[in-house]
Amino acid sequence: MILTRRFYIILILIILLLGSGTVFAPLFVIGQWALFIFFLAVLADGYMLYRIRGIRAFRQCADRFSNGDENAVSIRVENSYPHPVSVEVVDEIPFVFQQRNICFRTELLANEGKSISYNLRPTSRGVYGFGRIRVFVTHKIGLLSRRYTCGEALDIKVYPSYLMLHRYELLAISDNLTEMGIKRIRRVGHHTEFEQIKDYVKGDDYRTINWKASARRHELMVNIYQDERSQQIYNVIDKGRVMQQAFRGMTLLDYAINASLVLSYVAMRREDKAGIVTFDAHFDTFVPASKRSGHMQTLLENLYAQQTTFGETDFSSLCVHLNKHVTKRSLLVLYTNFSSLGSMNRQLAYLQQLNRQHRLLVVFFGDADLKNYIATPAKDTEGYYRHVIAEKFAFEKRLIVSTLKQHGIYSLLTTPENLSIDVINKYLEMKSRQLL
Repeated sequence: MILTRRFYIILILIILLLGSGTVFAPLFVIGQWALFIFFLAVLADGYMLYRIRGIRAFRQCADRFSNGDENAVSIRVENSYPHPVSVEVVDEIPFVFQQRNICFRTELLANEGKSISYNLRPTSRGVYGFGRIRVFVTHKIGLLSRRYTCGEALDIKVYPSYLMLHRYELLAISDNLTEMGIKRIRRVGHHTEFEQIKDYVKGDDYRTINWKASARRHELMVNIYQDERSQQIYNVIDKGRVMQQAFRGMTLLDYAINASLVLSYVAMRREDKAGIVTFDAHFDTFVPASKRSGHMQTLLENLYAQQTTFGETDFSSLCVHLNKHVTKRSLLVLYTNFSSLGSMNRQLAYLQQLNRQHRLLVVFFGDADLKNYIATPAKDTEGYYRHVIAEKFAFEKRLIVSTLKQHGIYSLLTTPENLSIDVINKYLEMKSRQLL
């Protein structure tokens, strides 16, 4: 039982009446009657609240949450009292969110139920623990409040962003990937895999005319080609300390994991095989490239518990183990981060070795906050110095792209928020140019 604010306010007023009775006697009598009525009201309020267990509440949410996305949580509150009540619902959300405002107030009529919805956005993968649901009920009298403890404690696993996969899936089915910023790349030349011969129609490329078939049919026939299929795409994810940098609450590793899942999904939709490689000071996880049913779930489970380390990554170990595990020429999409040109030069020999055996695409990150700072005008001498230093760091990032290009290595400099879109665009571009 909890005494409400109204209880204390009325009690203080009664005490003031009784105290004033020492000066003006009729007020003491009024105070006595007020105290008696107050006592009866408290008894009536307690009886209305405690005669039955009148409140049920339970939590409804997905079995797993998607990292970096808004995940819906719903609380269903049902009133079994034969009279209206006011309820205050407090949900004990996982402490990692550091939120104490998940509190909702509503009115429930007799035998009425309502659903209360809110969203949670996790920024790291792992197990999140929900507590119980606390419901505080007051009657119209409003002197007492009864607390109900409902629901059960619940552990939710937070996986890499599978909600993003669902959005891409719906758009890919309707061939509307351009709505997400995916560019339509004009295809240059002809694809190498023959598909079929069909009748010539106006607009077909005359270079695809099959003259032998045309001679047999006495009408123009053209060859139809399709994209090369079953190429291997490996997302190679660096888990070293350079990937611990955070952007909007999520580490670069989390952004890389989300982008690798989306790229794997798009590649498999285009009949390519997708695989995963993670490494830090040692070669860690290896999932062979495949496009079989259920492979996306395998990728999800393998990326679920990946965490960054505080050590330097060993690119030499990556080269050795990739030679053992990946024998067919593949596209390697390497997610890492170079803070300076010197850090890239230390790994350049290993990047060249990977690029000789496979097609390598190095994906690293620009600093979005630094870019915004450069865009703001300097106001004093110190500000100009700071801008020069900031522009030097930004120039070094562009210089890394240029250096990699000089050594025949493809690269992509992007921001974390645009990573998924830019990686898919780059993949589609390289596929259309037959660079895989």
